[in-house]
Amino acid sequence: MKNKFNPRIKARIRKNKQVLNKKIDNFFGWVKGAKLVELKECNAEEDPVRPELDNEFRTGFGRKIYGVEYQGEIHAVMCFAYTNEIPKSVDELEKLSTDAFLQSAMRDQKGGQIAIAYTVWSKKKGGGKLIVKEVFKKIKKSNHLNRLVTLSPLTEMATNFHERNGAKLVQINETTQNFEYKVI
Repeated sequence: MKNKFNPRIKARIRKNKQVLNKKIDNFFGWVKGAKLVELKECNAEEDPVRPELDNEFRTGFGRKIYGVEYQGEIHAVMCFAYTNEIPKSVDELEKLSTDAFLQSAMRDQKGGQIAIAYTVWSKKKGGGKLIVKEVFKKIKKSNHLNRLVTLSPLTEMATNFHERNGAKLVQINETTQNFEYKVI
């Protein structure tokens, strides 16, 4: 004898599934309309990773700020430096990005070949993953960047975030760790 669900129970399950799917679509719906934009500044106090870095540092030689914008509001932020080597600290990041910038000014006006993501944060669920994907697309389209590497704190949260998003650990330093996202 086959166990059959009561037709009313089946209908209720279908209805609940539809409601749940609609709520999930609404929850992440903002992701579909979001776009990557370059920012002139950000609120450094919102940065949980490196709040001590001011906007002058973040937009200095060979450094940029990107945000994910949706309906005129920024929902995630990622700060980058362009270098030719992988830095082991924020001080080294500043020196390497300045050096790469000055070298490029003498050559071809293109920054370093490695994009170093040194901080990322999200104000909305799904924003962190989205900005990583959007920046990754931008780097793939670039004709001078061939690597995307992080300068991350030595925390379990940073490790889990990057590993979940497909990055591989490159090295562990005294106060930081570097992960690399494969650029194909």
